[in-house]
Order: sequence, then C-alpha cells, then structure tokens
Amino acid sequence: MNNQAKLDKIKSLLMDSLSPSYLEVIDDSHLHIGHAGARGGGGHFTVKIASPKLEGLTLIKQHRLIYQALDTMMQEEIHALSIQIMTQKP
Repeated sequence: MNNQAKLDKIKSLLMDSLSPSYLEVIDDSHLHIGHAGARGGGGHFTVKIASPKLEGLTLIKQHRLIYQALDTMMQEEIHALSIQIMTQKP
C-alpha cells in the first residue's frame, strides 16, 4: 500500500470511529528515509485531530481511542504516529 492510500485509510478509520470536527493527517515518512522502520514499509504519520469524543478524557485515554481506531494498521502500515489533540480547529 502506498503512502497516499495509507493517509486515506487513516482518515477514513478516524472519521468512522471518532467523527472529528477537525482532522489533518500528515505523511512524515520522507523525514525518516533510512530509518529501520521505514525499510519495513510502515510509514511515519502525524495526526492532528479535534473530536467531541475526545473531550474531557485524559491524554492517555485520548491516545488509546486513536490507537484503537487505527489498530488494523499498526502492525505493518504505520511504524510511527505523532498525535496532536486539538481543542478546536486551528
């Protein structure tokens, strides 16, 4: 799966599970060329998200919900994930 397909899948999974009011997914894989995880096919991504489903939760619980939504991708398609929880659209 190419990185654009991965971006689309990440967006779809997060939209379906968290109904975000704001979502941006950034492919950071080019910053990690030569990194051990980059050779295995897993990409490096940043997720910026605001969702009513994340409001009022601890940071750990917010991250758990995001990782649960992306669970099917975490073994092979995502090597590293940076998460930025937004309180509202920037």
